[in-house]
Amino acid sequence: MTGRAALRLSRLRRVTPEGRGGRPVEARGGKPRRRGAQPKVVALGGGMGLSASLAALRRITGDLTAVVTVADDGGSSGRLRDELGVLPPGDLRKALAALCGDDDWGQTWARVIQHRFQSQGDLHEHAVGNLLIVALWEQLGDHVQALDLVGKLLGAHGRVLPMSAVPLELQALVKGHDLDRPDDVETVRGQATVALTPGEVQSVHVVPHDPPAVPEAVEAVLDADWVVLGPGSWFSSVIPHLLVPELLDALIKTKARRVLSLNLAPQPGETEGFSPQRHLEVLGRHAPKLALDVVLADEAAVPDRDSLTDAAQRFGAAVELAPVARTDGSPRHDPELLAAAYDRIFRMHGRIGPWR
Repeated sequence: MTGRAALRLSRLRRVTPEGRGGRPVEARGGKPRRRGAQPKVVALGGGMGLSASLAALRRITGDLTAVVTVADDGGSSGRLRDELGVLPPGDLRKALAALCGDDDWGQTWARVIQHRFQSQGDLHEHAVGNLLIVALWEQLGDHVQALDLVGKLLGAHGRVLPMSAVPLELQALVKGHDLDRPDDVETVRGQATVALTPGEVQSVHVVPHDPPAVPEAVEAVLDADWVVLGPGSWFSSVIPHLLVPELLDALIKTKARRVLSLNLAPQPGETEGFSPQRHLEVLGRHAPKLALDVVLADEAAVPDRDSLTDAAQRFGAAVELAPVARTDGSPRHDPELLAAAYDRIFRMHGRIGPWR
């Protein structure tokens, strides 16, 4: 951790009481985890938001699992999904790249699997990692085994799992999707379309409506010490995890503490004009029984702290404000600063440190 990250870590401030009574984190079976053990962390999401969280979390634990949405229908992933009937591999690939180490091996493989071909033919814009993942799926006939093998090849610092065993179609009720009819509410289909709608997304659901969860993903959530949800595209990457019944049930029942990591800025189209507290409100509408322990937000992205505190308390959660954004002004998380914030949260709310 750099001196800059360590300095900013000291600025992290807790602004509400601890969620759920300040209980200590326990291992499965109710036994306190031994002092000095690494936390078992599960991170849920998709796209660049999940990648940012994984790049931070791999710096503070060696027991890390990513559970990734499988509703993408655009770009290379959408083409492979349509042509071969497979799970969309793109978000899985991004998660694997984020888990690559900072050494030459890890960074070389991260670049390779993210590489996109540029041509005038059918390979144009296909990502190498997408083709590799799909090839192993066809060879092995097992989603989890294939992803584990890719992770082993890359030297990934963690495991990547799809949230469901079948490709999902994301559908949304959107007000004003058609700019000529701003008051009409209509169903918009497809993750790529939902993410870019000019209208107001009111709710989302997936097809099939009762998709099977990957058993290993459910097991990971139930066995975790910490579960991290977000950041990421709210309606198309974060909330879909709550629409897989078995996964939502695991999130509700797990003994793990739950952290919700908020975005640095509203996303054009999908959450245009959203305040931090509104992100929590729509999350609660989709999963009213879900409890949280901590809501993490960047200091500069919260203009109304009292309103965010009130929204978090409805989930039973404390709010943690920390500088987690890059200093270049872009709405992107700095992996070292985000790692410092997660590390502090795990220590402070878990009461069982040090992890390392």
